[in-house]
Amino acid sequence: MLLKNKTAIVTGGTRGIGFAIVKKFLDNGANVAFCGSCKETVDKAMDKLLQTYSKDKIMGIYPNLMNRNSVSKAFGDVKEKFGRIDILVNNAGISARDKIYDYKVEDFTKVIDLNLNSVFVCSQVAAKIMKDQGSGVILNTSSMVARYGQPSGVAYPASKFAVNGLTLSLARELGPDNIRVCAVAPGVTNTDMVSNLPKELLEPIVKQIPLGRIGEPEDIANSFLFLASDMASYITGIVLPVDGAARS
Repeated sequence: MLLKNKTAIVTGGTRGIGFAIVKKFLDNGANVAFCGSCKETVDKAMDKLLQTYSKDKIMGIYPNLMNRNSVSKAFGDVKEKFGRIDILVNNAGISARDKIYDYKVEDFTKVIDLNLNSVFVCSQVAAKIMKDQGSGVILNTSSMVARYGQPSGVAYPASKFAVNGLTLSLARELGPDNIRVCAVAPGVTNTDMVSNLPKELLEPIVKQIPLGRIGEPEDIANSFLFLASDMASYITGIVLPVDGAARS
């Protein structure tokens, strides 16, 4: 029970890595509020969670993550229900594979808005609450493509590179307020998008990974659990690779 009596908010928590983080935190004693893009996705995820976990420990919210007022209202509701906010996981994000020749500015901006600007907004709102409490942890989902890029869809690696910079800077700024800030950079992970790839496309990817397999959402969730817990109480300002050493 590494997070007993802690309260966490997880954005992008209705599926994939985010959903795995929600379950991992609940398994370790936390109260968890998870964010989805709309009521329908939140309700669907809630139905799955209630098959295993107590309703008293879970809360579903769907604020506009790019709107400070919407986020403030939702996070305030979480604090009212659970009494405090100890952990924020900024996991919401989208990707795209558009070639630079065809990439529309509005599509580029859409990726930057959710992957970067929402991290800023949610972190700002949560940090104010955590400062008043005297402690807190902010964890951001980055990606290993922030390190080596990808052959198309430049907005995604650009946004994650910026998330790394935001993480490192916030760790320095918020450290004096006893708020730790870290990021986790997953490699190829077995989410819905990856599991639907044809075998002939997936096999060459696996061959480049020294551990011989792609990551599972639980592999990534485990790293978030460690960084969120008091076991990592002297760790801040890092971007942790969780990619099986596939770094080229």
